[in-house]
Amino acid sequence: MKKHLNTLFVTTQGAYLNKEGETVVVSVEGAKKLQLPIHTLGGIVCFGNVMCSPFLMGFCAERDVAVSFLTKYGRFLARVQGPVSGNVLLRREQYRRADNIEESAQIAYSVLTGKLANTRTVLQRTVRDHGDKVEVSGIQAASNHISALLKSIGPDMRLDSLRGVEGDAARAYFGVFDHLIVNKSNGFKFNGRNRRPPLDPVNCLLSFFYTLLLHDVRSALEAVGLDPAVGFLHRDRPGRPSLALDMMEEFRPVIADRMVLSMINRGQATKKDFVVQETGAVLMSDDLRKKVLVAYQKRKQDEIMHPFLEEKVTVGLIFHTQALLLARYLRDDLDAYPPFVWR
Repeated sequence: MKKHLNTLFVTTQGAYLNKEGETVVVSVEGAKKLQLPIHTLGGIVCFGNVMCSPFLMGFCAERDVAVSFLTKYGRFLARVQGPVSGNVLLRREQYRRADNIEESAQIAYSVLTGKLANTRTVLQRTVRDHGDKVEVSGIQAASNHISALLKSIGPDMRLDSLRGVEGDAARAYFGVFDHLIVNKSNGFKFNGRNRRPPLDPVNCLLSFFYTLLLHDVRSALEAVGLDPAVGFLHRDRPGRPSLALDMMEEFRPVIADRMVLSMINRGQATKKDFVVQETGAVLMSDDLRKKVLVAYQKRKQDEIMHPFLEEKVTVGLIFHTQALLLARYLRDDLDAYPPFVWR
């Protein structure tokens, strides 16, 4: 039996979360708005002025439910979690391999293989589904370039070379990302990736979806006993969840990017849903943020066929599945880490 745990997103400003028995209660101005059993939750994400009682945070730590605090517009602030769980031998093996450049390169190669394959698939599906509405030649050229890069890499490549290939593929992909926006009536335009802060609505959506994705991938890694801070493709940096960023690369194109394009092309997001601050930073409205969270949660409940396991799993469980496969590889139960490749 597979249990799909949901993430509780709290966006109402002034909301207060507390523990009541075995449940999480959300109240606004003293009125109870929501009550959920703790066993149905995989995480809680609080946006902006949302408060949690210390008893609830302790309760969540005991039940392995991570509580994350973000600004109102999605910038990560802090995370509350309980004692580190998992097999210490697994983490020691993770650290040993991260310290070995050759071992790191092998894992980075697998991650990069998944990212490039999924990036190419996003481009190919746009041509297939919207060939009469997009600039096919430009998209096809980028797809062919990424295919050539995919053939050029191998597990024996140097880590720096793999990072160079990743950068090359990203430039080709984001170079034609604007062509993937089929619905031009809302005035959306993508002129390149920018962040901290995002300077246009498309980048604002991308950054927000990446934040949600990172939260779930990080939680999945912690759940199987891996350290999300020690990566292979992304190297150690204080405060950076490098392993979560590694694994997230496989999912960016097929989950986050496709959801951004879907919301724009279907008219679920419009230019009026964004506000430009004096600094140039672009922020989304409360209404759009709620739409994004609902759409993301719904997407996580969709079922797909896992290419390696060859069985149906929900999208929300793919993160946990891949974390388990990585743990099995580190324990030498698998010959290589099998990345998630969307078909």
